[in-house]
Formats: sequence, structure tokens, C-alpha cells
Amino acid sequence: MKRFRSKAFLSIFLAILLMTSSATIATSCTQKTEATTKVGVVVTILPQVEFVENIGGDKVDVTVMVPPGASPHTYEPTPSQMASLAEAELYAKVGSGVEFELTWMDKLIAQNKDMLVVDCSQGIGLQEMTAPDENEEEHGGTDPHIWMSPRNAQVMVQNIASGLIQIDPDNSAYYKQNRDAYLQELAQLDQDIRDGLSGVKNRVFMVYHPAFGYFVRDYDLTMLPIEAEGKEPTPAGLQHLIEQAKEHNVSVVFAEPQFNPQSAKVIADAIDGRVVFIDPLARDYVENLRILMGELVQAME
Repeated sequence: MKRFRSKAFLSIFLAILLMTSSATIATSCTQKTEATTKVGVVVTILPQVEFVENIGGDKVDVTVMVPPGASPHTYEPTPSQMASLAEAELYAKVGSGVEFELTWMDKLIAQNKDMLVVDCSQGIGLQEMTAPDENEEEHGGTDPHIWMSPRNAQVMVQNIASGLIQIDPDNSAYYKQNRDAYLQELAQLDQDIRDGLSGVKNRVFMVYHPAFGYFVRDYDLTMLPIEAEGKEPTPAGLQHLIEQAKEHNVSVVFAEPQFNPQSAKVIADAIDGRVVFIDPLARDYVENLRILMGELVQAME
């Protein structure tokens, strides 16, 4: 009897174990299938991550090449980043002359010649880089920072959406709905910044790296950059910037976390002002530009 009961118990145990294993395998396969159905998208900078995720939602898996804290002017991709490109279906490049892309884009494409490359700058009118006025005859080439204009961002979003629809036409309605909702959010952001800056009298601000050219164009501001063409100002140039800051009643010098703020601190000390950090490469694009607007309004009052 005991032997019979042992055999019966063993049979029940094996049956339960088999059912559990089958369920685990089925769940694992389902998870794997769900993961592999996502569209692999690679972008160059963090603001583009928000663009892609707002359009693609849970149907995309986004990888960024220039990580937080790094500068697209100097960053070099790691071997693991290069290897990850093999799984990508779409690369959304900024397309406006970002140094990272000028240096690495051909090599990135060579890692996966089958991935679709979307130029986010298509349809955007590029402008020249703002230079300190002591060198107005010298320009720093095309300004690559197109994403700093919410109006430009709307064009970038439309380009990304078109790429996703081309890659994954079965979900085109989903992408279009998300695109339109995010475009409305960007349009509202543009209007809010315009309204927020409308009462500012002194429309001049000083910043270390001239990343805000399209922003100042859209909102009728004047930017006084400290750095030009990747170079620190000379002692004479630094003195000229101090005189400019005093002339325009500048009390805040903006700096970006990707760059050494020493020159900004020297100028701020000379004018009895302060240094405020703003990040043109923050991942939370809409929230970041609202923060920028608030800092500018406070600094230029």
C-alpha cells in the first residue's frame, strides 16, 4: 500500500512539475516574442529619446548614442554601443551637423546597412552659429542645435513618425495618433514660452556655449556666447565679455554641464552676478524648456 501511495504521489508531483515547466517556457517565449516585436530605434542625443517614445510608446525600444553628461561635440561610442546597432531597424540622426554624427555616422551605418536612417533636420532651415560680436566676421559654420526650438522639434517629430510608419506600417494609426498628441504638446510649449517671455524688457542673456541660436531666433532674444568654435576666450576676449555683460545689465551667466564653467564663473564674479546651469541635452525635453524659460525670465527681468 505504501509503495502504491509513493508511486501515486510521485506521479502527481511529476505532473505538477511538467505543468509548471510548460507554463514557464510558454511565458518565457511570450516575453521574448513581445520584446522582439518592438522596433529598435537608435538616436544620437537624449532629447530625441523623448520624441521617439512619445510617438512609439510601447512599440519601440530606444537606444541613445551620446549618454547623459557627455557632449556630442567630443563623445566617442563604446564597442558595446557599436555592437547594439546590429539589432536596430531605424536610426534617427539629428542631421544638422552635430559633430558626433559628422565623425561617426558612416561607421554607425556600416554596422547595420539594413537599418533605415531618418534625417530629423529635413524641412528645417539651418542657420549660422552665433559668434561673439568681436568676431562677427568669423562664423562657426552651421548651428547644429535645431532641437532647441519647439517649432523645429515639431518637424523632427514628424520625420521620426514617418520613419516608424515606414518600418512598421501595421501600427501606422497608433504612431499617427501619438504623433498628433505630442505635436499639440509642443505647440502649447511654444505658445507658453512666447507668453512667458512677452513681458521681459531686457532680452539679452549670456551663456557659455552658444546652443540656443534657434531658441533666440524664435523668441526675439539676444544671446552673448562666451565660447566660440570650441575655444575658450582669450584674456582680452574675457574682458570684452565682462564689459558686454555690464553694458546689457546681465546678472546671470548661464553654463551647460557638458562644459567647464570656469570662464562663466570669472565673468559672473566680475559683474557681481551668478552662474546658473541649464542643459540643452536634458532627456525631459518639454519640462527642460519650461525650466529654461523660467530661468530666463528671472535672469532678464
